[in-house]
Amino acid sequence: MRASSLATRLFLSATGWVVVILLITGIVLSSVYRAAAERAFDRRLNLYLRTLIAEVATPDEPPDHQFQSLGEPLFELPLSGWYWQIARVDSEKAELRASRSLWDKKLPKLEDRGADLTTAGIRLGYVDGPEGQSLRVVERPVDLGADGKFLVSVAGDATEIYDETRTFDYYLGGTFAALSIVLVLTTIFQVRFGLAPLKRISESIADIRSGRAERLEGEFPVEIAPLARETNALIDANREIVERARTHVGNLAHAIKTPLSVILNEASAHAPDPFAAKVLEQADVMRDQVAHHLERARIAARLTIIGTVTEVAPAIEALRRTMEKIHRGRGIAISVEADPKAKFRGERQDLEEMAGNLVDNACKWAESQVFVEVLAEQPGEPGAGTMLRIIVDDDGRGLSPAERAQVSRRGQRLDESKPGSGLGLSIVIDLAALYGGSLTLGSAPIGGLRAELALPGV
Repeated sequence: MRASSLATRLFLSATGWVVVILLITGIVLSSVYRAAAERAFDRRLNLYLRTLIAEVATPDEPPDHQFQSLGEPLFELPLSGWYWQIARVDSEKAELRASRSLWDKKLPKLEDRGADLTTAGIRLGYVDGPEGQSLRVVERPVDLGADGKFLVSVAGDATEIYDETRTFDYYLGGTFAALSIVLVLTTIFQVRFGLAPLKRISESIADIRSGRAERLEGEFPVEIAPLARETNALIDANREIVERARTHVGNLAHAIKTPLSVILNEASAHAPDPFAAKVLEQADVMRDQVAHHLERARIAARLTIIGTVTEVAPAIEALRRTMEKIHRGRGIAISVEADPKAKFRGERQDLEEMAGNLVDNACKWAESQVFVEVLAEQPGEPGAGTMLRIIVDDDGRGLSPAERAQVSRRGQRLDESKPGSGLGLSIVIDLAALYGGSLTLGSAPIGGLRAELALPGV
């Protein structure tokens, strides 16, 4: 997983948990505050209730002085939302006293609505008031013995509770919104800087793969340092394996070439003998095949080395000078147009072998000129690497589609008069495939064959 993907997942996970925790916390705090507001409101109603019960318990007081000690002007305002009511509940006498604010209306009984009864015999609940207000009601039955049984009720406008709760929710929401922003910014900061060492390791590994570095360098946090050490150890172990493979390939080449040389020498000494001629012919094929497969093994081993990069323009220029000397007698003009920034992700020896086979083949078939062009194409898709293209054109007779398919096969030659074993193009195809590249044959603008070699670049 890339560091950016991990950072995104961590950020989304942290943000999700922050939102969930703040949401749950907000709901809990809002519920707690609403309960606290109701308790404060109930204490106020209970104060009025106790005062009314005390007034009911002292009926000897003159009527004009009764219920004057509540001290709440809202009980005098019509339909203000604040009401009290004293109802006679025994069947002997029907009597009802209420605050002026009720205006001859009645408060509904909580006991008729199934409200819970507290340990003190007090009921609490919500009812709809005379004007459709939501009322918080507290009521208590009072038994005065011979003086009768009463139900004392006090109601207050519950809008105060709702308004207080709404205001609290508003400020709570604003506070939590600001807190969420701070926490999200903090999470972004932690994720970005906490994963910075992983991003640095990713960039360092990319530099190693492209050849700009050989090891992971620099100081890493304690949590990341073991990863860096193990990565460097893996690179060192890979180089050791490649060196051992090179040694084994060299030993095998030496061990096989010596017996083949003996066979060739013995067959050459008996050249007139048809059997010797056949042995000589097959020994030559064996030598070419052994050389080819040993070269493939050597390249495959070398491909496992991380970080090898070759400048293309100097290698192609040196190849041009060499080919001009080899084909000087035919007067072949070789021109090169190479991007100076072009780089091959591989060793120079492999590049020279592939390009050399193509240029040598072009010189053999050209009439007078060979043109070599080197291009470094930037990736067209995100995540793709630079592609190196080496195009070799000649002005020879060219090849038909069927002939192009034939010469791509190992050991196939169209003209036995030309020197070579017929392995050149097949070697180029095999080596290019090992590097993840390809070879394409077509028609050249100057009249002959075009060989286009695609290889990984930097």
